Amino acid sequence: MKIEKPSDIRDIQELMTSRDGRIARRVMVCAGTGCVASGSLDVYKELVRLSKEAGLPVTVTFDKHEHKKDDSNEELYIAKSGCHGFCQMGPLVHVMPDDILYCKVKAADAEEIVQNTLTTGEAVERLLYTDPVSGEHRRGRGDIPFYAGQSRVVLGRCGVMDPESIGEYIASGGFEGLAKCLSKYSPEQVAEEMVESGLRGRGGAGFPTGIKWRFANREKADKKYVICNGDEGDPGAFMDRSLMEGDPFAVLEGLATAAYAIGAQFGYLYIRQEYPLAIARVQKAIETMREVGLLGEHIMGTDFSFDCKIKKGAGAFVCGEETALIHSIEGKRGEPRPRPPFPAQSGAFGKPTIINNVETLVNIPSIMAKGASWYNAVGTESSKGTKVFALTGKINRTGLVEVAMGTTVRKIIEEIGGGIQGGKAFKAVQMGGPSGGCVDAAHMDIEIDYESLKAVGAMMGSGGMVVMDEDNCIVDVAKFFMDFIQRESCGKCVPCRIGTKRMLEMLTQITENDFTDQEAGELIGKLEAQAQVTQDASLCGLGQTAPNPVLSTLRWFREEYEAHLHQRTCPAKVCNKLLTFSIDAETCIGCSICAKRCPVEAIVGEKKKPHEIIEAKCIKCGSCFTVCPKGAVVAQ
Repeated sequence: MKIEKPSDIRDIQELMTSRDGRIARRVMVCAGTGCVASGSLDVYKELVRLSKEAGLPVTVTFDKHEHKKDDSNEELYIAKSGCHGFCQMGPLVHVMPDDILYCKVKAADAEEIVQNTLTTGEAVERLLYTDPVSGEHRRGRGDIPFYAGQSRVVLGRCGVMDPESIGEYIASGGFEGLAKCLSKYSPEQVAEEMVESGLRGRGGAGFPTGIKWRFANREKADKKYVICNGDEGDPGAFMDRSLMEGDPFAVLEGLATAAYAIGAQFGYLYIRQEYPLAIARVQKAIETMREVGLLGEHIMGTDFSFDCKIKKGAGAFVCGEETALIHSIEGKRGEPRPRPPFPAQSGAFGKPTIINNVETLVNIPSIMAKGASWYNAVGTESSKGTKVFALTGKINRTGLVEVAMGTTVRKIIEEIGGGIQGGKAFKAVQMGGPSGGCVDAAHMDIEIDYESLKAVGAMMGSGGMVVMDEDNCIVDVAKFFMDFIQRESCGKCVPCRIGTKRMLEMLTQITENDFTDQEAGELIGKLEAQAQVTQDASLCGLGQTAPNPVLSTLRWFREEYEAHLHQRTCPAKVCNKLLTFSIDAETCIGCSICAKRCPVEAIVGEKKKPHEIIEAKCIKCGSCFTVCPKGAVVAQ
């Protein structure tokens, strides 16, 4: 396969569509990081081996025709795919077009799948998803609420194609957008099409992508650069990782389109070292595109030349900030710098540079292929398209979720996520990563877009959603995120370096009962004042958003802070230093597990008889409360 002109894309697409027509049944085994860690590659190998032994017409490669064992025009295609999204149910195996989704599959289950589903078309009921509410088995994606409530556009290829197959990518419409740009549009027109689409950066700030491209296009320079920001550092977030693993050609097509729009000749994909599978698949995609002529000199026979390479990041959270990321690429310490000049004016190596995150880039091929009006028909007035979220925490269904902008928080949590685990009450959802903010129960019906979230003290961020229930202490949550932010501060500017440290110290005082009665009346005021100074005076976005966990929780959960300070108690019974532990004599069975775990020998009692805690010796570590098998340890 060699692509020498834009029209070749359409010709190859027709060829690959014909190839797809010979496939009677597809078996897509999730090979995203989570499922691989759970043994999905062993499942894949067993499915291939047993299918071949059963005499089925197996093929494992889409890009070239393999031998068939019979004269029919049908094939059984078994492939490794990217992330299916429903991560807690992995390893996942999806059989198409039957739409049978198998959950938590083990290698030992392969024989039953081959004998039943791949031979006779019958579903293996025990491997289907079981609804936790009704107890019913759900056969396929269309029957599972987790998928039914989504609008999978960016994630459209993830889980349904082999991410290493350029043929499958082209068959699904890949490179149509780039071919259209090179054959019909000038770079300026591409930038204006992106302005018209209304796409905003999905990395957190939400700056209009087309405006950024327009600025860089108008700059005059002998060299320009484009950068893909794959430095996803938010705790609990894995959207970009899954896109790089599951649809790497779309990332590269988006990057090449951006390069054409601004006149760049070279690009970098800045991917954190902790993402080895994403790095491997993106590197394979780069090599494949070079082989077929989609990277390098005179792409598709035009005057456009572009190449790129991967730059591995060392895991510094601050390098998600664009100027710090540029410094890291240049071999300097990853620290932000003042702006202006903006990267579009003077970025990598002093040349005009644009940086787009992974999700932003994956939107671009579809926008260019289908048009700006197709894209901006979805979403809200100010926030167009869809958004991918990593839904985690105390919720029944976790994983990757893609919804149209304007979808309510309630719909994501209650309909797609299936509500809170164990019937507990919803308390809050942390949105936007560690420097985001909490949305409380009173605001569950807000429509998700950049402005709405900002109005309630949260932010879109890169798309992390950490759900909390009634058992979470909101002050402890704020401390957790502040601890992360403080450790990740680069230390360049005083407001962030010292401000985050002081906020963490005050949150620690509150959660550890380390304050006097006089300080109890002053700590909230001091905490708010410090948060405001840090927000107003910090150099970069990390410091400016660092106080969000504090400010948003104080705004919606002030009474919980006051309970810690004025009543010296933790309503959620999480902050051990504010609790008193005792043992209920009627419930205690005298197993002595708590006594063995106690680090200061504060628990006494005879075997098989009720124990008691010597309060004067107790250090309130909470170990006894955690390990008691009967719940006899009471925290008050």
